[in-house]
Amino acid sequence: MNYTYRIYPDLHQSATMLEWLETSRQVYNRALGELKDWINSRKCLMDRCSLNREYIIPADVPFPSYHRQQNDLPKLKQTWPDLKNVYSQVLQTTIRRLHDTWKAFQKRGFGFPRFKKFGQFKSFLFPQFKDNPINGFEIKLPKIGSILISYSRPIPDGFKVKQVRVLSKARGTQWYVIVSIQSQVSIPDISVHGRAIGIDLGLERFATTSDGNFFERPKFLKSQYSKLKLLQRRAARKQKRSANWEKAQIKVARLHNEITAKRKDFHYKTAHNLCDQAQTIFAEDLNTVGLNRGMLRKECIDASFGAFLSRLEWVCWKRGVFFMRVNPNGTSQTCPSCGATVGKPLGERVHHCPECGYQTHRDHAAAEMVLWRGVNSVPVGNRGMETACAGVLAVAQTSSQVPKSRQGTTRNSKK
Repeated sequence: MNYTYRIYPDLHQSATMLEWLETSRQVYNRALGELKDWINSRKCLMDRCSLNREYIIPADVPFPSYHRQQNDLPKLKQTWPDLKNVYSQVLQTTIRRLHDTWKAFQKRGFGFPRFKKFGQFKSFLFPQFKDNPINGFEIKLPKIGSILISYSRPIPDGFKVKQVRVLSKARGTQWYVIVSIQSQVSIPDISVHGRAIGIDLGLERFATTSDGNFFERPKFLKSQYSKLKLLQRRAARKQKRSANWEKAQIKVARLHNEITAKRKDFHYKTAHNLCDQAQTIFAEDLNTVGLNRGMLRKECIDASFGAFLSRLEWVCWKRGVFFMRVNPNGTSQTCPSCGATVGKPLGERVHHCPECGYQTHRDHAAAEMVLWRGVNSVPVGNRGMETACAGVLAVAQTSSQVPKSRQGTTRNSKK
């Protein structure tokens, strides 16, 4: 588990951490350069050479793996004095960060690691601690010292601090620490139990449940768009890299950080509200990457459906609620009462089935369809079990969640 706290370093500590970020960025780029040079030296054909450039690296030189580049750091400090100012394990985790990205690229086939520009490296990691570094309202970090911390919630008993990541926001004017805590507790897998609901996500209504409840979508970016536009215009008129330009950029970054914080708060409150309503939640497995590239990309990015689903899954796990994503294809084009295909354009917001006469809001019908697909896609052996997180709860019968027409009868009611 991760706990995030706001910290308030003094001017000297803030300058030190900014220097560490810049040094870590340079170490990352240097290690990536070695990796790319080794790969490019193996691309040339055996019987010819490139006319533009040639990487002269002997054939017996091994691949620059994580352990090799990490072991080169002590030797590199002899010619690079700035590395001595940075905590050694911070530099090691920077190399680890590069090779984790390299392994992820090899696994998925795209996303080759890129060089980091100035200001793009925004965090560094302390990988281990013997004792709890938080003492009262201060956190003690190696080679940085004690920093004031907003200790908003205490670490639970039985948990130990494993690592601390220092995060910079708003162009280095706001600092946070992400404390990773761990406890030797075995948590069983959560199974289907209790009351089940389906969720449909949309732009008219942020979330609509299968029982008819819905949550309006706050337009976080649009409500601050005029102010953001004004700040960006002022920043564009300043001389680039000047002191006034930097001040204007800080104001823009702080407004973006404020919008992000409001969106995150709304996501978590909505997730907890949904967990209060049911013990089993099914949601659409949306292609959020495609939505963020479509015609309504600005609205979809402002809503951040992908971030909400990830946070909802985390809140469900923490509260012992079963969560599963289902196939979203055709949920709004299928009648949840009789199963007939009812095609309708995006602008038509009412679902009316000509087969059975069932009528309701489009999003509500889609949420009911999500619930039906979720209930029928759960393995039989995973139904009706209790979990340690949820405690003793009544187990709902799965068949009661399926529309009556799916069980052999027809429903002609209207809503």
